Amino acid sequence: MMWKTHTPHPFVHEVKLTAARRIRGMILGVVLFPVRITLATLFFLLMWPVARLRLAGLSAAERAEPVRGWRWWLFHHIMLFLSRAVFFSVGFLWIRVKGRQAGLKEAPVLVVAPHSGFLDMLVLYATGLPIVVSRAENCRLPVIGALLEFNQSLIVSRKDPQSRKKCVSQICERVTSDARWPQMLMFPEGTTTNGRALIKFKPGAFLAGVPVQPVLLHYPGEPDTVRWTWKGQTWLGALWHTTSQIHTSVTVEFLPIYTPSHDEKQSPELYAENVQKLMAKALCVPATDYVMEGRSPVKKLGNLSLPLEPPAQETLRLLREHGLTSAHVEAVMNHVIDSCHSGQSSMVTADHLAALLGLKDRKMAVKICSLYSKDDTVDLRQICVSVSAASGFRSLESLIHTAFTWYDADQDGLLSADDLSGLMGALVGVPQYSITEMYTALTARGRPTEASLQDLLMTHPVYRRVCTEYLHSSGSADGNHNGIPNRKANGIK
Repeated sequence: MMWKTHTPHPFVHEVKLTAARRIRGMILGVVLFPVRITLATLFFLLMWPVARLRLAGLSAAERAEPVRGWRWWLFHHIMLFLSRAVFFSVGFLWIRVKGRQAGLKEAPVLVVAPHSGFLDMLVLYATGLPIVVSRAENCRLPVIGALLEFNQSLIVSRKDPQSRKKCVSQICERVTSDARWPQMLMFPEGTTTNGRALIKFKPGAFLAGVPVQPVLLHYPGEPDTVRWTWKGQTWLGALWHTTSQIHTSVTVEFLPIYTPSHDEKQSPELYAENVQKLMAKALCVPATDYVMEGRSPVKKLGNLSLPLEPPAQETLRLLREHGLTSAHVEAVMNHVIDSCHSGQSSMVTADHLAALLGLKDRKMAVKICSLYSKDDTVDLRQICVSVSAASGFRSLESLIHTAFTWYDADQDGLLSADDLSGLMGALVGVPQYSITEMYTALTARGRPTEASLQDLLMTHPVYRRVCTEYLHSSGSADGNHNGIPNRKANGIK
């Protein structure tokens, strides 16, 4: 179950087709899909030698400078033609442009939203092939690697902090180069959504404090086939459904240039937030603080990451589907609490979890493990605390007391930052890596004791919302939908 809010879930998209549309799509797809994919592949492959020829014969130092002269005007225009041919082939017969694209000196950065999927790359044609930022893994892909080289893209390895720092430095250098480098285009959401809400913008496009031009992507046609999100339609489904249409409509809309204020230049996060709100207003969708963190969509509250689809809620749903009653689940949770208090190891395998829960289907236990970890082992404390919080089996005060006892590593009655990280990760069901802000707020109240933590969660204007909005709504949703009622108060008046 999702965290109950009035804001649309931006990470799920299904193509909804009537029976007539489905039949029509199958008939057209059988004819159009192979023809269009063949043509698109042909034009795509033709890009490869063009991309290689543009930089052929240049030294590493020359490749680090912007391409000029005949290498630019000859190969740039060929690549523009081939780019348009690729998207024409898959069904984008017309690309409608609304507004005026700003010049390089007016706005060195173009920020595009919403980001819906790989077909959004058509915006590169509409904007004249600006420079992009790409993951290092893409450089190893056939054709794609050559195109990134042709584009003189900035490459970043997300796993390497030094690579990220270098990329930030290069972004700032290029966009402040007084038009020496071409415009840069970024998708500040950083991942794909269904377009029904804008997720939190990453600050990369706003770090240099230069003017940006917001660019909106509209896909007004029905059905909406281009979205490829965290759940729902796959990339192959997006390609099939899109190429099975007679044509797909798209509008690229250029909004007025956004010039940052002094405060926004000093704070890229504030700059990103204000541009996000402006673009959301133009799109008539909400601006949210949702992000994709690791493998899960979360809502940011302070520095906490609260999952939109809490693992505890999914666990309760799976247990209900398996026929377990609320009384049985509560008894298991109490047994786990007792066993963890007795000093037994809290890390268990899927087989152990299946036996503990009385599950006959090991696959169910493996699925529950996958909600909390990357393998077939899980920390029972995480399941116990998060499930008890979501279901309301115990009052919040009792649950915090139990969690405090477990995560106070040296048993001195005081929490370290790492202790707090583990405790809050267990409470909400996903790891909490950025706990500094909350720990500072905790220690500002004196020694980081259990009483101080209780007080923080009950009275702090930000962290109180974890209890009043997040945990409370999870419990309510569970009672209404999972058949495991919220039978005890959460301890929040």
